[in-house]
Amino acid sequence: MRFLLNTCRAYSTSFSVVPRYRITQLGRVGQIENARQVFDELPNKTVDSWNSIIAGYFQNNQPDEALLLFKKMPEKNIVSWNGLISGYIKNGMVSEAREVFDKMPERNVVSWTAMIRGYVQEGMTGEAVSLFWLMPEKNVVSWTVMLGGLIQEGRIDEARRLYDMMPEKDVVARTNMMAAYCKEGRLSDAREIFDEMPWRNVVAWTTMITGYVQNNRVDVARKLFEVMPVKNEVSWTAMLMGYTQCGRIEAALELFEAMPMKSVVTGNALILGFGQNGEVAKARRVFDQMMVKDDATWSAVIKVYERKGFELKALDLFILMQKEGIRPKFPSLITILSVCASLASLDHGRQVHAQLVRSRFDEAVYVSSVLLTMYIKCGDLPKAKLVFDKFSSKDIVMWNSMISGYAQHGLGEEALKIFQSMFSTGMVPDDVTFVGVLTACNYTGKVKEGLDIFESMKSKYMVEPKTEHYACMVDLLGRAGKINEAVNIIEKMPMEADAAVWGSLLGACRTHAKLDLAEVAAKKLLVIEPENAGPYILLSNIYASQGKWNDVAELRKNMRARSVKKSPGSSWIEVEKRVHVFTTGDIRAHPEHSMIMKMLEKLDVLLREAGYNPDGNFVLHDVDEEEKLYSLRYHSEKLAVAYGLLKVPKEIPIRVMKNLRVCGDCHTAIKLIAKVTEREIILRDANRFHHFKDGICSCRDYW
Repeated sequence: MRFLLNTCRAYSTSFSVVPRYRITQLGRVGQIENARQVFDELPNKTVDSWNSIIAGYFQNNQPDEALLLFKKMPEKNIVSWNGLISGYIKNGMVSEAREVFDKMPERNVVSWTAMIRGYVQEGMTGEAVSLFWLMPEKNVVSWTVMLGGLIQEGRIDEARRLYDMMPEKDVVARTNMMAAYCKEGRLSDAREIFDEMPWRNVVAWTTMITGYVQNNRVDVARKLFEVMPVKNEVSWTAMLMGYTQCGRIEAALELFEAMPMKSVVTGNALILGFGQNGEVAKARRVFDQMMVKDDATWSAVIKVYERKGFELKALDLFILMQKEGIRPKFPSLITILSVCASLASLDHGRQVHAQLVRSRFDEAVYVSSVLLTMYIKCGDLPKAKLVFDKFSSKDIVMWNSMISGYAQHGLGEEALKIFQSMFSTGMVPDDVTFVGVLTACNYTGKVKEGLDIFESMKSKYMVEPKTEHYACMVDLLGRAGKINEAVNIIEKMPMEADAAVWGSLLGACRTHAKLDLAEVAAKKLLVIEPENAGPYILLSNIYASQGKWNDVAELRKNMRARSVKKSPGSSWIEVEKRVHVFTTGDIRAHPEHSMIMKMLEKLDVLLREAGYNPDGNFVLHDVDEEEKLYSLRYHSEKLAVAYGLLKVPKEIPIRVMKNLRVCGDCHTAIKLIAKVTEREIILRDANRFHHFKDGICSCRDYW
């Protein structure tokens, strides 16, 4: 009979639990209206069902509705009151929770602990401590919650005193105390607790290993890791991250290959580790081997490619990511914006901008700065100005980007206007601001304005000039033919002149045929940058122009001995969201080379009819005449422009980028190409932008 009665009770209890369980589940997944419907349809509502629906409203951030139901409860138990306290605490309403706590008809250890936990979560550790010592009885959870509150606030010594007072220490309390010591770098104290633990779970082991890792004791961490009785994914990840953080990537890879379960997190860490060490191919190999990838995985490889100068591969991977249905998140979008800026990939940049707008990320000042830079580097100044004008609370980075942008595009007047506007808003200029402003004066030949601004840096704006500001001034005076004044600037510098300063003087001396001084500047550059081919070539040309062929031979010998090679000129153009790269003299590498050849031949005819003779514009003293003409015709920027004429619609500007400064011959040729084809051509070289239209360049041949 007793057996039958127990069975009946079990059945009855099970039957009553089902609706309550259903209410709880619906509340957890956000379907609070459906949960309410189940509750309302219950013929007999138990205290537990009331507690479940009230908890559901709290979980769905509807504390007012929860309170209304609480007040309607025909019968309440201590669980009901504790649920009200916990619900308020989950919604950050600690004052309301305390009101309930104070008027409860009775309290148990759960009530006290919930209230203390609420104070701890809100950072009100003083109130938590006061309440804790008023508790009539405490259990291990109460002690552990209070311990966590003191640790959270950094009161480690107080936490240790509380820890020593605990009548019972569970693994959670011991692990928390150990983690606090590790964070403070007190590894011996942490290890003492670890060694005293009567029983250690995988979390305790991992905490101690992580402590060693975070304090650069990777070898000690590895010894502990090896004797761990049970390892989980977090343990393996902690150990691997230790190796990546200290740059021991090969050890990290060895551990990764030994892992029984290769987590996405460890794969991502390994990719970034190889990337930081410059081992891009190995980073990609790890990526390709990963069976499961998340957005962070794709973002990691894209970031590695972008940081190491493989922008095209970064862009290709971003395109592949989208084809595979992976929706890029904020880090990926920001990285690819930088790639678009480097490649001047305007189409992809616009696409990313649209994604940022849809996600409402574009409202952040940092994002606006990156967008601004992207549009400037893509040569779309009107769009850059729209982004700039739209953002009301501009920071110094945005102002500097806009000033530098106008300067690079040869719009000195506009750059100076932005500078004045910036000053009128109360924004204080910094050293970067003055680099942009002086560059604007430099690129537009505003010598007097540049001198005045340079003099005012320290006296008016309290900004100490740096080497880059002196380099701007040397360039400004040198371009204007004021070579002696430029030399005086260098002699008065309070610091050693760097490569930028001597390079500016060298360029000016070469332009104005001050060959003796040019030789001095070139030799200075050879000392500062012995691996840079530029000074060797310029000095070689200077010697050759003076008939000093023995000096030319000696210089070339030194170049070969030091394995100094000139960087090959390369240019690229984006057509239909694909970037096409051209290298000087290597036209056959492009699949449509025959069409490009025909366009070049057509341009040759048009240019000669316009009176253009390349033979007189191109001088290189170490190749024969046939090589001169071949190299001249197939300069990378000309190949890219020719391809743009074939592929870019006439109403759209042709945008070409080059890794080096455009040569004088190509500059002259592209001016004429723009005129005879009636096209607008925008060329971004290593120094600045050139807007070619109607046979005129925005730089006014001053570059």
